[in-house]
Amino acid sequence: MKNTNRSILIGAAFLMATSAIGPGFLTQTTVFTEALAASFGFVILISIIIDIGAQMNIWRIIAVSEKRAQDIANDVLPGLGYFLAALVVAGGLAFNIGNIAGAGLGTNVLLGISPKLGAILSGVLAIGIFTVKEAGRVMDRFTQILGFVMIGLTVYVMFTAQPPVGEAVVKTFVPDTIDFLAIVTLVGGTVGGYITFAGGHRLIDAGLKGREAIPEVTRSSVYAIGVASIMRIFLFLAVLGVVSQGLVLDESNPPASVFQHAAGTIGYKIFGVVMWSAAVTSVVGAAYTSVSFLRSFSPALEKNHRWLTISFITISTLVFVFVGQPVSILVLVGSVNGLILPIALGVMLLAAHKKKIVGDYKHPVWMTIFGIIIVIAMTYMGVRTLLTGIPQLFS
Repeated sequence: MKNTNRSILIGAAFLMATSAIGPGFLTQTTVFTEALAASFGFVILISIIIDIGAQMNIWRIIAVSEKRAQDIANDVLPGLGYFLAALVVAGGLAFNIGNIAGAGLGTNVLLGISPKLGAILSGVLAIGIFTVKEAGRVMDRFTQILGFVMIGLTVYVMFTAQPPVGEAVVKTFVPDTIDFLAIVTLVGGTVGGYITFAGGHRLIDAGLKGREAIPEVTRSSVYAIGVASIMRIFLFLAVLGVVSQGLVLDESNPPASVFQHAAGTIGYKIFGVVMWSAAVTSVVGAAYTSVSFLRSFSPALEKNHRWLTISFITISTLVFVFVGQPVSILVLVGSVNGLILPIALGVMLLAAHKKKIVGDYKHPVWMTIFGIIIVIAMTYMGVRTLLTGIPQLFS
């Protein structure tokens, strides 16, 4: 593999992985581990299997068709691409408000400045990435560095927490309970909404596409899930180590109290670094990917896509600064993101068998079956959790 291709593939993998690892990722993992204890390992295992199946299908079809997801969807059914783009962009914008809030929280822990000021400074940094000429390369390097920082620091906290690894391994395969909401939330937070398209669209923009690129694209898609999953597993073990000692987590900020319980004041500062890194890389990923769903709809949007990305980050920052974090909307969008996946994956599977989109390419039967199972399972679990979750949200 050429060095240039390797750099692009790793960059795409880290863009997707760090887009997934945001403030919601940290909070969800902590809260579900506290509720399910070692049995949360089973939820992680099932979500990883679903994540890999969904991502391998979507990235491969994007590469073979040499088109972005919204254009593929419009080829499957005219107008469907606009509908998919609307879902992804709306979800991306709502999540980005939460990402900006997380960046503000991280700077508050680290530097003692107000969350709003921290959010503004973080927004300016993210905008700065898209003002340089080689924005794609800078974005790739930025997400890789902070991705390694997050994982490294979380590993340190995990070891200080001394988790019961043996119990976690057993319960991963023989859980005490199975929580559908946790599975949907994890899958939605890893490959739901805009996230699964982040790396696929990055590869298209970098020119790595076509049937000859399938082996590389497949490896990159699995690598991306691997990076996000490693972070999830280490964080799960860190939380498990803390709660298994009978320590109570702070309801207002569960992940922060895990790091603090595990490693004291240093742990709390480490949380600040991890939270900020997770949040600001997710801001970059959400903005880039959401705008990538709009830019092919007209030459003017394509020409000005950088300014669209900058505007996306600016709006997210201003909404947080002047309105605050709309918690209910973020929770609702989190559930909806779990439903976007079966819609998007279903569209991609249809596209994989249309000659006008993929030519004479033959999509592997096992991948199609794997994808169909995921679509059915995620639709069932997503509808079930929405029907029970929405009434609770507004009660």
